[in-house]
Amino acid sequence: MRFQLLGPLALADGTDTVVLQPSKPANLLAALLLHANSAVSAEYLQRAIWGEEQPATAKAALQTCVLRLRRLFSRHGVTTSIEAVPGGYRITAAPPTLDLLGFRDRVRRAAGLDREPEAELCALRDALALWQGSLLANVRSVVLHRDEVPRLAEERLRAVERVCDLLLGLGRCGEALVDLWTATRVHPGHERFHEQLIEALYRSGRQAQALAEYRRVKGYLLEELGVDPSPSLRRLELSILRGEDLGPAGPAAPHVIRGETVPLPATRPSTDRGAVPVTDPGASPVTDRGATAAGDRGAPPVAGRGAPPVGDRGALPVAHAAPVTDRAAVPAAAPGTTPVAARVAAAGTDAPAAGTDAPAAASRIGPVPAVPHFTGRAAETAAMAARLTATSPPEDDRPLTVLVSGAPGIGKSALAQHAARLVRDAFPAGQLLVPMTRADGEPRPADEVAADVAATLGASGEGRALLILDDVIDADQVRPLLTPRGEAGALPGHAVVVTSRMGLGGLIATHGGWVQRLTTFTEAESYALLLTALGAERVEAEPRAAHRLAALCGHFPAALRILTARLLTRPGLRLADAADWLGEDPLARLTLTDSPDHSVDGLFDRALGRLDPRLSEAFTHLAQGPPALLDDQGPEDEGPVPEAVRERLADAGLLEDGPPGPYRIHDLLRAHVRRTARIRDRRTEKV
Repeated sequence: MRFQLLGPLALADGTDTVVLQPSKPANLLAALLLHANSAVSAEYLQRAIWGEEQPATAKAALQTCVLRLRRLFSRHGVTTSIEAVPGGYRITAAPPTLDLLGFRDRVRRAAGLDREPEAELCALRDALALWQGSLLANVRSVVLHRDEVPRLAEERLRAVERVCDLLLGLGRCGEALVDLWTATRVHPGHERFHEQLIEALYRSGRQAQALAEYRRVKGYLLEELGVDPSPSLRRLELSILRGEDLGPAGPAAPHVIRGETVPLPATRPSTDRGAVPVTDPGASPVTDRGATAAGDRGAPPVAGRGAPPVGDRGALPVAHAAPVTDRAAVPAAAPGTTPVAARVAAAGTDAPAAGTDAPAAASRIGPVPAVPHFTGRAAETAAMAARLTATSPPEDDRPLTVLVSGAPGIGKSALAQHAARLVRDAFPAGQLLVPMTRADGEPRPADEVAADVAATLGASGEGRALLILDDVIDADQVRPLLTPRGEAGALPGHAVVVTSRMGLGGLIATHGGWVQRLTTFTEAESYALLLTALGAERVEAEPRAAHRLAALCGHFPAALRILTARLLTRPGLRLADAADWLGEDPLARLTLTDSPDHSVDGLFDRALGRLDPRLSEAFTHLAQGPPALLDDQGPEDEGPVPEAVRERLADAGLLEDGPPGPYRIHDLLRAHVRRTARIRDRRTEKV
């Protein structure tokens, strides 16, 4: 049994978790665990439970809360005891039994690996994986959220900073961008994150976007805070304007996390001008902006009344990285030499590579990026390339249209981008990736898309362009763009690839086009992806384990991509051990530990969230019930689900073609629905 603090307060035993309901005993438990292995005064505990204004019976009520916690521990087999000590109470814990101590222990171990950056990076990612969401979301204590939560959030910020520094030092700027896009948007006043993001963009060959990001940060600081960017940010801008080589990452310098010396890059302390002031009990408010030149690194710890010393001061917690979509994650590509790419770069509107999901730029148009490790889909790729380069235009002069459809995470965007790159010579005006949804998942209207495309392409006369209208929600969203030449909103003379989870049969019926419906990989394609992503030496040494991993992923491209990303960060892990580990709980482990939103669960959640609620309820019923529900006859005691409902779910990419029966549900998707239902129905523990 272990305690979880880095998220909702909970008790966990293996995969079983009991989330405590908000209550005064929950406040008490959180206060004790935050200072585990130390005596905490009764006065401090009373303030943590009731706040600054306590009832007259607070001392006796505190003893009652302790008794209720001891009964809770007894019911759940928790061997940890709450000890009464002179003046207060103490709870004992160790890294295996308390996630906060586990996080700090892993950060300390990472500090000892400063000469091995890959190993240090792996250790820090393991530490960050212990964070499970909003800190103490079910603990209703003003004192703890004011005094303790910001300190914990700061510890995570320091670890995230170090991870990004390591990635930059290793030349893995694309990976760093995934974390930095979100961190800079959640912490707009945290200049160190902005500095890392701008550096990563510049090192990736995206000079225009790096300068645009600097201008955005400068505008925010002036308008919101009335200050100029830090000297280090201004020097970085000057280096980029001059086109200077930034050189390798700098050496490490000591930094303090919870009183421990941890090597971090020799850069200036981050000054989070947007940070929330942190007030220790009995002390004056302290903010980063009032700190000395050494920041909080050299400041003496400030202790609350009855609480152990705590050194770091706060900023808000870093949110998780942006949600994964069914696009394959691809690295940033420098702007090409086509007219489209040149205009995009000149305008400073380079879109981040697919998979980085920068919130502020999620709906921007940009050149089509390359897809790393693209494997499989040979027949589909050849057919798309032939169709896109066909010389005979449609008789009614509509744009040549290819529709790529299929389930969420099946690889639609990856195929479209890969095929587009293969035929780029046939489109002298360039190729554009046009997101059809905003960062919040809302569809972009056709007139907005048409205006953006026209502005990016500029005046006609440069030849044909290839446009990928990515993640189309429904036919009405794209119909106005596929009208004949000369009509309002049309994309004249260009070729168009539409990717969508929906079948869009109505669009094909009214506007024509060619359809490529994608299914899961074959066993050979899954194995080929593992070979390409992980390297032949590693995979061919354990071919049976590799095939087992592919099967555990259901040959689902998004799941395989997430799996390979995890394995690449653990080069010493045997594939057989990885298969055993993944087999214990595939859905929980098909997630990127430093970016929990990049997960198969999250992908399916967002797909189901787009459905009409009644259709979503019908799908949940199908997934939780027996396979016979998908048959035309249905179970004897229930009868069939209406064919119209099954057809709509198939059109949405959530049902695959049979056998058995006309339809089936992918094993991962069925497991996701059942797992979600178990979590939803799980009884929360009342203390």
